[in-house]
Amino acid sequence: MNRRKRSLFVRTLLFLFALNSICIFYYFRLHPRPQHPLAEEQNLTQTQNQNPTPPSLSSLKPWPFLPSHLPWNISSFPPLGSCEAYFGNGFSRSVSPLRGRNGFFRCHYSETLESSICEGGTIRMDPGSIAMSRGGEDLEKVMGRSEEDELPRYESGAFQIEEGEGWERREDRRLVDQGFLDQYLKHGAVHMHTMRSLVESIRVVPTGELQCDQVVDEPTLLVTRFEYANMFHTVTDWYSAYVSSRVTGLAGRPHLVFVDGHCKQAQLEETWKSLFTSVRYAKDFVGTVCFRHAILSPLGYETALFKGLTESFSCQGSAANILRQKPDYQKTARLSEFGEMLLSSFDLLPIPKREPGMLNILFVRREDYLAHPRHSGKVESRLSNELEVFDSVQTWAKMKNNIKCKLNVVNGLFAHMHMKEQLQAIRDASIVIGAHGAGLTHLVSAQTDTIVLEIIASMYRRPHFQLISGWKGLEYHAINLPGSYARPTEVTDELNKIVTSLGC
Repeated sequence: MNRRKRSLFVRTLLFLFALNSICIFYYFRLHPRPQHPLAEEQNLTQTQNQNPTPPSLSSLKPWPFLPSHLPWNISSFPPLGSCEAYFGNGFSRSVSPLRGRNGFFRCHYSETLESSICEGGTIRMDPGSIAMSRGGEDLEKVMGRSEEDELPRYESGAFQIEEGEGWERREDRRLVDQGFLDQYLKHGAVHMHTMRSLVESIRVVPTGELQCDQVVDEPTLLVTRFEYANMFHTVTDWYSAYVSSRVTGLAGRPHLVFVDGHCKQAQLEETWKSLFTSVRYAKDFVGTVCFRHAILSPLGYETALFKGLTESFSCQGSAANILRQKPDYQKTARLSEFGEMLLSSFDLLPIPKREPGMLNILFVRREDYLAHPRHSGKVESRLSNELEVFDSVQTWAKMKNNIKCKLNVVNGLFAHMHMKEQLQAIRDASIVIGAHGAGLTHLVSAQTDTIVLEIIASMYRRPHFQLISGWKGLEYHAINLPGSYARPTEVTDELNKIVTSLGC
């Protein structure tokens, strides 16, 4: 190519580049990026941090890889009353009282649990119309405060949503009527059903009249806790929140707002923060707030973990890889999946292989501690000679040690251990022993070959941990006491049988 042609070629390229740049400039000038519907009238505020993440970039924590995870979005729902209907996605009926361009509301109802997971957007919350204490205070500052002060009482319109299709217009502008509440948000045995009361408070406003001081774009769980300082009841709340997130198909772990006024319970609250993207209290918000996607998590009392105490249903724990190959509605890996979720939240996955010949025997202890504003700091005695039994187990383990097996007794003083330490202790335990008490709820995170020995006083013959063991597929043993005193030799004899069965 001669010099003249080369020069002409270069000038042509430069002209085309300039023309293309001008076209791109005018395209974006005439087609600006769409604005958030409410952001045109108000300053969009991300409520979780000082430097808001653009709505197009999710700040949600991703779901971790869980070895026992099975699909939650399914083409056909499990049979009524089946194990999977209790622990998995049995929310087979979806009802939508309102569908609209800017907002929607629907509930996913489970006939098996007689409970609903509801979700909506855009939903406006006015914290000033919710009567309850602020929440999140240090325990020592609110000693003596009543539980009634900590639970929410909603004024009419505490929550609002913009009108749309499907809504049956009512004079009082309620989103749903009494019939809807009685069918999909049943009182059941719950004295104060706070989720039902929340939905009952929702009022529908005309299009364009939903005014918000701030907006949360990303999915947010609204949770009300009752016995928030008790490990067993907190696990039911964690499980309900986890199931709600999965059933509604969230792409990441949602933000979470406590719609209650409970004070801080450090060990349990740190787990909420680890499980979800962020945690706030409703009263932390200044002014009204609109949630683009709000999910109402059912009460912990409505989970299979709690209902199993009063309802009889057949359900046995099984490995997820077996259920993937051969589904069985009378078996479940859901508690193992959930236990792995807890472990992953504290970076305790993957689970290390057990060291050959090494048996960790975790003795879950009960020790005095201050739990909540109405607590004396003294725990109920479930095993009157616990220290004597613990010392005997330690002595027995030292005598039992041999070349073939090494027995390591772990002192499980959970009340004074960080949650990560508690979960690591249960993860690494070959045998878990303890008196009936909420600390044994950690069995949801135990490995499937863990063996359980529960010591049960005559006044506490309740099936909580036998059931959890069965739902996890754990080998379970019990020593039923005539009172609250356990003969140390009876305990060590039972342990001796267990370790002998393991080849020691």
